[in-house]
Amino acid sequence: MPSVVIEVKKDHGQIKERAIINGVFNAMVETLHITPADSTIRLIVHQAHRYQADPDLAQPELHTHINIDMFEGRSLELKRRLYQNIVEKLEELDIPRNHVEILLREVSKENWGISGGQAACDLH
Repeated sequence: MPSVVIEVKKDHGQIKERAIINGVFNAMVETLHITPADSTIRLIVHQAHRYQADPDLAQPELHTHINIDMFEGRSLELKRRLYQNIVEKLEELDIPRNHVEILLREVSKENWGISGGQAACDLH
């Protein structure tokens, strides 16, 4: 049940921003085998003066920061495949591989409230 926030510095327009969301989602479906009901994905476009990216990047305006919160327990190899899959999907949208940063945080089920305020560990 990943929760994802994608942060960008540039307004890419509605079509490309939807493609970015879909790219990250499709990478998670392929790698983590989630369903549409298993995730929430938000894309936030920051005003340029409120987003500092590495100025040495070829196109710092394309820096894309992805935060993924998900239940703990997946293997390192699966996480590596997820990172690569996300980068490949975004590269298809002309976002350079080295402009994508992914922060994955694992959360125990007791620390995630879902389904009307229940701890995820209490659900089967």
